[in-house]
Amino acid sequence: STDFMDVINNPEVDVVFVCSSTDTHCDVSMAAVQAGKHVFCEKPIDYDIDKIKKLLALVEEKGVKFQVGFNRRFDHNHKAVADAVKDGTIGDPHIVIVSSRDPEPPPASYVAVSGGIFYDMMIHDFDMVRYVTGSEAVEISAVGSCLVNPNLQEESGIPDVDTAVVTMKMANGCIAVINNSRQAVYGYDQRVEAFGSKGMASDANDLLNTTTVLTKDGAHSEKPLWFFLERYNQAFINQVISFVDAINNDTQTVVGAIDGLRPVLMAKAATESC
Repeated sequence: STDFMDVINNPEVDVVFVCSSTDTHCDVSMAAVQAGKHVFCEKPIDYDIDKIKKLLALVEEKGVKFQVGFNRRFDHNHKAVADAVKDGTIGDPHIVIVSSRDPEPPPASYVAVSGGIFYDMMIHDFDMVRYVTGSEAVEISAVGSCLVNPNLQEESGIPDVDTAVVTMKMANGCIAVINNSRQAVYGYDQRVEAFGSKGMASDANDLLNTTTVLTKDGAHSEKPLWFFLERYNQAFINQVISFVDAINNDTQTVVGAIDGLRPVLMAKAATESC
């Protein structure tokens, strides 16, 4: 069927994965939750804060499991950094830096319906900052430019940027900095650093292999894995396992509905600041 309601109304369906275009996420999720289905929804839930809040209320009313697709929380590298903060290894977090750079920019037609870099790309990093710091943003400041494609705004029809930096002050006092670029010519650049009162934890890009070849001409090593499907393949698997476990064991999902709202609020603030 091409009608998602046929799936939702099927009594044999217990769980619905909403992986359609962003502008349909909330409406499809609302219909599925209303029907009593457990829902896994890709990020972002929506750009409209009020619609997300209505969905959150319905999830609470229906008592179903709801998880948002912030898969990077399930990445082996990023989780280790977050754990070093959570277990006190590096003490109180003072500075968190998230670098996220795509290997190539999306077409302008995609940008036009994406909501812009803060909702589409940096939304993952907003969640990562919350995850690593264990705190919420209280101040947000953003700057951006069109450096990859100077004609981006004209071609996409929206006031977007392709290079951006956001600085945040968290409720616990930690300062967080996110930098995004739509094009890193060397591959998919994904790194997180947490600096604290007792030390620092940082991760590095995953490579095809970790071998460095040294010759009289210099050193050579592999580039980062090309894009998100290669880089976060296991994280995608891990998040689904976690979601299914929450359903089977009747426990709270690791990335719940409220975790879908907070990054959208942060993206809204960054967009207004920029």
